[in-house]
Amino acid sequence: MMRDAAQFNPLDPGDSRVTRPAFWGALPERWTSEVEETLVCCHVWQETHDVKSFFLRSPQGRTFSFEPGQFLTLELEIDGEAINRCYTISSSPARPHTISITVKRVPGGKVSNWLHDNLRPGVSLRVLGPAGEFTCARHAAPKYLFLSAGSGVTPLMSMSRAHHDLAEDRDIVFVHSARTPDDIIFARELELIASSRANFRTSFVCERVGARTDWSGVTGFLSLPLLKLIAPDFMEREIFTCGPAPYMKAVRDLLDEAGFARERYHEESFSFETLTTQAEAPVEQPPAESSAETASFKITFAKSRREIQCGTHQTVLDAARQAGVRLASSCSQGMCGTCKVKLVSGQVDMKHSGGIRQREIDQGMALLCCSKPLSDLVVDK
Repeated sequence: MMRDAAQFNPLDPGDSRVTRPAFWGALPERWTSEVEETLVCCHVWQETHDVKSFFLRSPQGRTFSFEPGQFLTLELEIDGEAINRCYTISSSPARPHTISITVKRVPGGKVSNWLHDNLRPGVSLRVLGPAGEFTCARHAAPKYLFLSAGSGVTPLMSMSRAHHDLAEDRDIVFVHSARTPDDIIFARELELIASSRANFRTSFVCERVGARTDWSGVTGFLSLPLLKLIAPDFMEREIFTCGPAPYMKAVRDLLDEAGFARERYHEESFSFETLTTQAEAPVEQPPAESSAETASFKITFAKSRREIQCGTHQTVLDAARQAGVRLASSCSQGMCGTCKVKLVSGQVDMKHSGGIRQREIDQGMALLCCSKPLSDLVVDK
């Protein structure tokens, strides 16, 4: 027997026949890592053979607020070692009930391999953020050019999803470079967005065809002549670029050759899987300073029993590297939290970019990469 439509409203929370999802109705409290440090994996999606997207939610049902292009810092313990690693958010801020990161399995990468092998629905993670300044939200423009390679697609995908979800039919050209057609991340979704938005265009450039025999797209590498064919008006656009360091250098070089205005060029300038190793490289000694700048303080590392001198205009991390003291670090910009330590005594001038919680600062923690001494220090390292 059919129910009378007037007697049954499927959106009426008072109807006993309705099971109402917890996230419907008034928007819950906003999530911050200050009040809720742990997120739970709720879904995993295989994007390509070596790339997965991991969707996270707040156990308390809080919602996420961030700018497209920003990143999260994961605070992990792998084989008894505390490791921090940053991953760009790939989801849209217009879908606030979950947040996602998209991770490529890197050969020998301790964190990316652990995530691929262990992060599944129900697993909890300590998360810090969101943070970062690589976002189109801070650079409004009528026309954008998004250039990405490999997993560098993730922040630009977040920007594209945000424009699509908000029905912002902005003039966007998205050019993505990949090794082969099978390595193109988000290929189907980008094509779907392009099919539903008059001013959103995609173009894929593959280094080689690989196993595909039906590839009709461009093969080779992005060049200035190719860019002129894909986006003839690229000189008029706000450009956002993300990818491996050699790719970004190639993009900068071709844009410089074209005479593009650098103030309208933005790039995501770090890859944490590689920077962890690079950070251990010896640091060149700085040029001699004037007598007014040579004042220094003693830095004592309590556990290793090492003592070094640190200039007042120098970060503790830089001084430690110059003295041969090996400390964990990644971004060197106060964002990721990798170099977080406990100060046993002393004070520092710390200018961080979101890589530490206020509660941790109140407890005497500091990020050595962005901290300059204001007194002698004793560090719990």
